[in-house]
Amino acid sequence: QVQLVESGGGLVQPGGSLTLSCVVSGRPFKDYCMGWFRQAPGKDRELVAGITWSGTSTHYAESAKGRFTISRDNAKSTVYLQMNNLKSEDTAVYYCNANPDYIPLLRGQHESAVWGQGTHVTVSS
Repeated sequence: QVQLVESGGGLVQPGGSLTLSCVVSGRPFKDYCMGWFRQAPGKDRELVAGITWSGTSTHYAESAKGRFTISRDNAKSTVYLQMNNLKSEDTAVYYCNANPDYIPLLRGQHESAVWGQGTHVTVSS
């Protein structure tokens, strides 16, 4: 059984930075593409960034391009989301997602995916 545990959320001022981490256990990490999603109050959950099994390919939502970086360390079974120049509209619960396939992850097809419990990010002065 795969388990995902996120950490790194918190309160940050506009323009600040945070790095989220997600540790995967229970199954080989290399078997999964990984994604970060977020859900703001009153809004649908949306993809922020995705990364392939080996980390050679990444994808970003328009809102994340140039500010966020997704990466993974397969030796540590961990995926990261480095967030810079944070804005108030980045305030949301951020979820880690493990999906066996990349295209379904990007398309929001989560039938075979596993979710973490979420970590809160609040951007406010």
